[in-house]
Amino acid sequence: MSRERTFNMLRTAVSMIAAMLVAFIIILFVSDQPVESIKIFLVQPFSSRRYLGNIVETAIPLIFSGLSMALLFQTGLFNLGGEGVFFMSGIAGSLVAIWFQLPFYIFPFVCIAAGAVTGILVMLVPGVLKAKYGANEMVTSLMMNNIAYGIGCYILNNIMRDPSVSSLVSYKYRKAALLPTVISGTRVHLGLMIAILCVVIVYIFLYKTKGGYEVRATGTNIRFAKYSGIRVTKVIILVHVIAGAVAGCGGIVECLGLHKRFEWTALPGYGFDGAMIAMLANNNPFGVVGAALFVGYLRVGADLVNRFADVPTEMIAILQSLIILLISAEKFLHKYKQAWIEKDVNIGEVKNEGVF
Repeated sequence: MSRERTFNMLRTAVSMIAAMLVAFIIILFVSDQPVESIKIFLVQPFSSRRYLGNIVETAIPLIFSGLSMALLFQTGLFNLGGEGVFFMSGIAGSLVAIWFQLPFYIFPFVCIAAGAVTGILVMLVPGVLKAKYGANEMVTSLMMNNIAYGIGCYILNNIMRDPSVSSLVSYKYRKAALLPTVISGTRVHLGLMIAILCVVIVYIFLYKTKGGYEVRATGTNIRFAKYSGIRVTKVIILVHVIAGAVAGCGGIVECLGLHKRFEWTALPGYGFDGAMIAMLANNNPFGVVGAALFVGYLRVGADLVNRFADVPTEMIAILQSLIILLISAEKFLHKYKQAWIEKDVNIGEVKNEGVF
């Protein structure tokens, strides 16, 4: 492992620790029993199987979203279209789960395939605009989120809505379409295995294939990639296809794993969460799993301290924002990074002198 990568990992850890210290300071100011509140926040998420299950089930959609964003970041793209992809893939997969009738051993996977295809179609719009016309992918993806949300709400209101229920929800999914629970005493479902499988596939693609090398080369230096003969247009479109499929799987997996009908009436927020997860993981697919579990732990801890103490759950928003600010700040610990890398260069020079 290079010293630069090691430093980035250490900087991420420092960012997490700094955010946790800020959380403790907030608790000290707002809680009447700060020591007990901190104990609940840190320890109680590990106190029972149910709470551990809450951490994992919270992490599942974050893995899909973070993996999708990590792919885009590896290519040097800042596409925030995961929001719209999650929503529209949930709608598309739910249509299949409501009106199709298939055997239980294939039904969920047909729904997931529908969600993945929908994710690809939604993500391709900003992808093609970027690759063919040079449009800013962040702007087009944010606009695409609004379009996807509007179309999804129209379908939910006019096609899927259950008139027997007062709230805006769809008809119930067929039981055979639901993802089974894999850990008793929790709500952890088969989506966890699907998420891990996606992580492995994306890792192999990025680091063991020619296409993955082209993606990383494009993200490192797009001009050099073009000069080297890499078809950058193809790479940009390809990575949007894969990222859209991953995020699309995440949207419908969340619906089939934790709900019995489509219940989202607003964009679920996982697209923006994915950016944070990818940053925490330094865009490494396996790192995405650890980052998602860490954020899941923070959210469960914040929920518990809100229920059993007197600390508001808004604290988690402060934590997440601070983590993103510290990780994304190029100057944070910059002087130590320079010294760290220069030390590595000096060591290499000494070794070379010893050889000759």
